[in-house]
Amino acid sequence: MTEIATPGQLRMSYLRWAMVTVPSIVLIGTAIGLLSNSGYGNRWFAALDLPSITPPGWVFATAWTILYICMGLSLAMVLHARGAKGRGFALLLFFVQLIANFAWSPLFFGAHQVTSALYLIIFMLMVAVATAFAFAPIRKAAAWLLVPYIAWLGFATLLNFEIDRRNPDAENKGVVVPAATTQIG
Repeated sequence: MTEIATPGQLRMSYLRWAMVTVPSIVLIGTAIGLLSNSGYGNRWFAALDLPSITPPGWVFATAWTILYICMGLSLAMVLHARGAKGRGFALLLFFVQLIANFAWSPLFFGAHQVTSALYLIIFMLMVAVATAFAFAPIRKAAAWLLVPYIAWLGFATLLNFEIDRRNPDAENKGVVVPAATTQIG
């Protein structure tokens, strides 16, 4: 069978990939965020001295949902490009940055390791940029879909840096607002 696929068949193949990658990345990212108690519902985070550039909680949820959708679509494009030169390395970079991304919330919000999370997000940013450059020769649109993610990581790196600078004892002292107490007797 040496027939070339029709444009409709190619679109369907891409859509099948996207139907797996987009929900997977969104659901895994959301689940990790919930399990690590990320955001303003986290008493430790709420007790930190946050910089004025810290957006409201709904911005994080909205931004990450959109970014995860873009990442899933980008991944689907490259997965769909079977036989493309450099595809294997590009996918390796993507999954390295994705694993680092999924590790950040548990490290920052769960383990309260603000400085380690800063190093991780710097690593994530560098690998995300490398991923976009690796995706570009395969599918330019896949690379462009990573640009908002890279921009957000740049902002998140600055935010993480400022939180680390303003809360030097956050990791060691475990800055936590005490729960409501009662005095009996």
